[in-house]
Amino acid sequence: MKARSATIARNTLETQIEVSINLDGSGRFYSETGIGFLDHMMEQIARHGLFDLDIKANGDLHIDAHHTVEDIGITIGQALKQALGDKKGVVRYGHAYVPLDEALSRVVLDLSGRPGLEFDVTFNRDKIGEFDVDLFYEFFQGLVNHAAITLHIDNLKGRNAHHIAETIFKAFGRALRMAVALDQRALEQLPSTKGAL
Repeated sequence: MKARSATIARNTLETQIEVSINLDGSGRFYSETGIGFLDHMMEQIARHGLFDLDIKANGDLHIDAHHTVEDIGITIGQALKQALGDKKGVVRYGHAYVPLDEALSRVVLDLSGRPGLEFDVTFNRDKIGEFDVDLFYEFFQGLVNHAAITLHIDNLKGRNAHHIAETIFKAFGRALRMAVALDQRALEQLPSTKGAL
């Protein structure tokens, strides 16, 4: 089977980022972003998606984390799109509900070839530690735009902002794992009546 992996480098005046992903990995994770809470969330994607994920990022954190978080999302999206290749044989759709204590989130996605994000999450505080919760949306918007996927994220219950965030990222990893899995009954087929994704 052809390796479903990719390495993408993105360099701008604001950030220098390199992402490597292997969709058929074991959950191995390495990250150097300078943003501890983001690293914690990226590890959830890798571990629960069983992806091997390496992220190296050097951004203008002396300003704030916005450019770095958004550009990591963009670069992961580009790597995901390249690793998927022609998408033949993939399941295409994925979904997951993940609880963590009082928090419960649902993620549903489609490897549709059409970028779309529905993000229905309300946090009861502006920051988790030093991390601005507004940046979660920016991360997923960048990823969706460049991976060309449709993504619905809904937090159904929760009080603790850390728990809410963690359920979102765990559920995203689980849903993505389901969607990129190979359908043994249709390995040479695209899961679309249009013949294109």
